[in-house]
Amino acid sequence: MSFWTGKRVCVTGGAGFLGGFVLEELTRRGAEQVFVPRRAEYDLTQRENVVRMLSDSRPDVVIHLAAVVGGIGANMANPGSFFYQNAMMGIELIEESRLASVGKFVALGTICAYPKFAPIPFREEDLWTGYPEETNAPYGLAKKMMLVQCQAYRQEYGFDGIFLLPVNLYGPRDNFDLESSHVIPAMIRKMIAARDAGGTVVLWGDGSATREFLYVEDCARAIVLAAEHYDGAEPVNLGAGWEISIKDLAELIAKHVRYEGDVVWDTAKPNGQPRRKLDVSRARDYFGFEAEVPFDEGIERTVAWWEANREGYDARNPNHGS
Repeated sequence: MSFWTGKRVCVTGGAGFLGGFVLEELTRRGAEQVFVPRRAEYDLTQRENVVRMLSDSRPDVVIHLAAVVGGIGANMANPGSFFYQNAMMGIELIEESRLASVGKFVALGTICAYPKFAPIPFREEDLWTGYPEETNAPYGLAKKMMLVQCQAYRQEYGFDGIFLLPVNLYGPRDNFDLESSHVIPAMIRKMIAARDAGGTVVLWGDGSATREFLYVEDCARAIVLAAEHYDGAEPVNLGAGWEISIKDLAELIAKHVRYEGDVVWDTAKPNGQPRRKLDVSRARDYFGFEAEVPFDEGIERTVAWWEANREGYDARNPNHGS
């Protein structure tokens, strides 16, 4: 029998980018009773809506993916709302899940929770050695409070809450809205537009910062594996275990989209965190997860999706960035 047989599962954020792939992975692994609350019906920053959602879904397992999130620009423009909404969703949902006797709670944190100058590779025990990078610290700290809450609730109430730290995600169906997208979809969209219309591409920073990326289907598989096999108090990184500079990333994407024009680096804009590369040994040791999709292949799939879906994208997705 599957771990999921007979279990009712609630996936907050299940209608989002990562959520869609988590739903597909749950289906592949035998989950049949999955509830996806929609933001229009359940504002999870409000306690009464959380209580109603849990009453409606009666979950055995909650996978909390819902987040208010964006790239550096969106974080800089909305630090207060990003902090409040993410913190309140986590605090209310964990508390009410405890009171509703939810058997397993899977909390998704963020790589932005790490200190700005954390040693490379990022190890989970370094989470508290410094303050996060300033441009996304409010978001990162809000999500990090779920780790504190899960650990405190495990200690006091025996609540089985686990905390996962995914690195930057990418893949088909990502958010390609330039006001709120992350670096890979933003680069793909900008370069394809410049390829087709002429002109140059302007990118933030100087290209020296490094990032690690995890293909979204790999991340979905990791989350479901963790839900099945992990029940510890320690946070766990989800990543691929390598890094690439933003400059090299731009060159790779330019190759895949066949953009041969100029790239201008706007050094008046921030680089964000100087480096990101994870130690991914815990995920391998605790629940057998290792990334499988090669980065070059993942970029190719993401570019192909955007080429096939970009016509009318903004009209179909009016709420991105709201």
